[in-house]
Amino acid sequence: MRTAALIVAAGRGTRAGGALPKQWQTIAGRRVADWTLDAFASHPGIDHIVMVINPADAELAPKGVETTAGGATRAQSVLAGLQALQGKGIDRVLIHDVARACVSHQVIDGVLAALSSHPGAAPGLEITDALWRGAATGQPITATVSRAGLFRAQTPQGFHFAQILTAHQMHQGDAADDVEVARAAGLSVVITQGCAQNLKITRPADFQRAAQILEQEHRLPMPALPDIRLGNGYDVHAFGPGDHVTLCGVALPHGRALMGHSDADVGMHAITDAIYGALAQGDIGRHFPPSDPQWKGADSAIFLAHAVKLAAEMGYGIGNIDCTLVCEQPKIGPHADAMQARLAQIMGIAPQRISVKATTSERLGFTGREEGIAALATATLIGGATPCA
Repeated sequence: MRTAALIVAAGRGTRAGGALPKQWQTIAGRRVADWTLDAFASHPGIDHIVMVINPADAELAPKGVETTAGGATRAQSVLAGLQALQGKGIDRVLIHDVARACVSHQVIDGVLAALSSHPGAAPGLEITDALWRGAATGQPITATVSRAGLFRAQTPQGFHFAQILTAHQMHQGDAADDVEVARAAGLSVVITQGCAQNLKITRPADFQRAAQILEQEHRLPMPALPDIRLGNGYDVHAFGPGDHVTLCGVALPHGRALMGHSDADVGMHAITDAIYGALAQGDIGRHFPPSDPQWKGADSAIFLAHAVKLAAEMGYGIGNIDCTLVCEQPKIGPHADAMQARLAQIMGIAPQRISVKATTSERLGFTGREEGIAALATATLIGGATPCA
């Protein structure tokens, strides 16, 4: 006894949204139609598969699967599929909506088993919720409806082939499903056990639910989380004699200078330490010891460039940098853009990924007394990336 699966995939599915009809959209790494086809192709009781598609979707149809053009209504599409199966020695046919991508072998088994003693069989779920009648959401309830004896219809709906073909050939107009067509022709259809996971993708939210079902059922690996690291940096330098300060690579005229072994760029030091921290590679002092005279008066760009290079060697790109300078003077705002540009040049990333801002300490502490400047920085590193352009 030969059994065919007829997959109805000619609809447009506009309620599901998206640029493509829902059957060609992707869930859990594959298209809806591909998941549905696999459920039947992998079932040992299915001998042949025909998919009914919209002629406009010919280029989207899966390779190696027999297809036929559907009609303007679901009933016309099913009839076209049944006619395509004529002459292939088919004894039974399971008619299935392509949007039910989560159908299980257990549901298919139930329908096939019932066909051994019934002309038709279809899975259903008993209604357990209270039922109301009303015009629409936001409108009054006009009646309550008894749920006794009511079921939610699912697919695949199975039939003896010759009988359902004749039923469709005789049927006038469209129908909600093939059970309606069969019953109109006098065929008895038995209810088999449905499954709550055998949902029909209809609206945008259904895609996520279906993906979760498929990932669990097929034990698919969840998408790998990106390797993201955060690092914090903090630095302080005191004022001393001089006529300018260097902050984030930009020289600002000032009545005093910052004291330090290098150029005392407190902002760049904090950023550099934030990158080293994200990499778990210590701080500037580990890589450029202040006891080493070669770094006396050195441009802090050397330190920052080294940290960025080390990040790249370890497989990380710079996601973004946020630096806060804490001081009463000099004013940072007029120079923030130039600082972002200089830092971007050193790190090889877009200025839009760098934030430089300032605050005061409300005249409190050493910064409030204008004894020095402090800086705090946060760096985000993204694994598996090159420095962002």
